[in-house]
Amino acid sequence: MSKHTYCDGYSRRDVLRVGALGAAGLSLPSFLRLQAAGAVEATKTKSAIFVNLGGGPTHMDTFDLKPDAPEEYRGEFKPIKTNVDGMEICELLPKLAQCADKFTLMRGVSHSLAAHELGTKYMNTGNRPLPSLTFPGYGAVVSKETKNPPKDLPMFVAIPKTPQTAGFLGIEHAPLSTNATPEFGRPFEVRGIALGRGLTVKDVDRRSNLLNDLDNAFAGFESDSELLTGLDRFSDQAHEIVTSARAREAFNVSKESPEVAARFKAESSNPRDGQFGMSCLLAARLVGAGVRFVTVNFGGWDMHQNVAQALKGRLPQLDAGLAGLFTTLAERGQLESTAVFVTGEFGRTPKINARAGRDHWPRAMFVLLGGGGIKGGQVLGASDDKGQGPANEGYTPDDIAASFYHALGIDSSKEYHTNIGRPITIVRNGCVIKELFT
Repeated sequence: MSKHTYCDGYSRRDVLRVGALGAAGLSLPSFLRLQAAGAVEATKTKSAIFVNLGGGPTHMDTFDLKPDAPEEYRGEFKPIKTNVDGMEICELLPKLAQCADKFTLMRGVSHSLAAHELGTKYMNTGNRPLPSLTFPGYGAVVSKETKNPPKDLPMFVAIPKTPQTAGFLGIEHAPLSTNATPEFGRPFEVRGIALGRGLTVKDVDRRSNLLNDLDNAFAGFESDSELLTGLDRFSDQAHEIVTSARAREAFNVSKESPEVAARFKAESSNPRDGQFGMSCLLAARLVGAGVRFVTVNFGGWDMHQNVAQALKGRLPQLDAGLAGLFTTLAERGQLESTAVFVTGEFGRTPKINARAGRDHWPRAMFVLLGGGGIKGGQVLGASDDKGQGPANEGYTPDDIAASFYHALGIDSSKEYHTNIGRPITIVRNGCVIKELFT
């Protein structure tokens, strides 16, 4: 997916880059370390997919249309019926409309952080940001809470990257970012996981043994270093992953049948328009293989001008990717064991501006939640008649977070401690939304 720079100067760029393969040929340890430095108990069958819609998608033109509002509010798109009685969404989301029974649409979600970076941190952690503390993202918490994780698979994968970090939990719970997105009809390789340049598993084993000898020689210098302990874990994990046929198979989306891959593809002549859909397919493939947490980043929603025209290019991709994800997980019997969370950092102004766009608006937004025991086929919450704020009390990101963790079997009130002993609960505020599970 293309790089996007938001209007307030926050750029979703790769701050860490991994160079060419080193002389030893094993790039994944360094990759994992660099990714992390830049920076439940779940049941055995639970996984999660978090879709981050970077930029703040408009609620008024997607999942919370107001056809009876004044013209300057309602926009040009019309609502269509879904396969759930009483639920209507945008006409540019016809595929998603036919699988609305597989998710809950939450309206009237509300907060007060109108800056991209702050809103993104809030929605990706469930905690209002603090200048004195970096809260861990959902994937890092899942990594920490999962006991006996598979050794030959990464716990937390970001496609192609994620705003979620390990925060105060430490680098051992940071994500493995693919830094690329798969394309239709082409094998997908994550640098360091695929064996290239003529390397064999035997070569990797031999070089790994050499690295172990060097580690032992310097063991006395690192006994008190939490950072080096985390890096050692990355080295061990890297060796397991790079020699694992299961890991290479999980990332190889070209193994999917053309019929399955086609359902994730939006109708477009631009091949880049298929990257979100293929990222969703990869996410489904990864959780099917045993990866516990996958994020998919899909930016480009910061639409301060010509919002309708911009959505005509973006919504068909969202439609194909999400519909393909929910349908494929359900078809494979994995939806009940995989919680899906779709969100941006905020909504957009109900009233269209002078540039035919919409500006930042955290007072009202939408969230989609499905799978993992979450009841599908319902709408929870509502915004007022002009989409300006919750019609009643509304829901906070904290409530959504507590509910998401509940779906994963995690007690969001559990207390962690920072490296200086400061007690921090997983979610500081927020209550489980019972209607999601009844």
